[in-house]
Amino acid sequence: MRKYALTVFAKNGEKLLDETFEAENDQEAKTKGGALLEEKGYSEHTHRCVSPDAKLVLFHR
Repeated sequence: MRKYALTVFAKNGEKLLDETFEAENDQEAKTKGGALLEEKGYSEHTHRCVSPDAKLVLFHR
């Protein structure tokens, strides 16, 4: 399992969420990250999910 970082920002730049989770690969991380965003109500906020090797897996501005 690999650790991915999910971060959500408010319009003023304040960090609203900074969470890590595990996934087998980038595709699973994209799915899990999207589910976490939906669950916490942040899907329309600016967010990013990055892989352990700093690859951007999920992004919304």
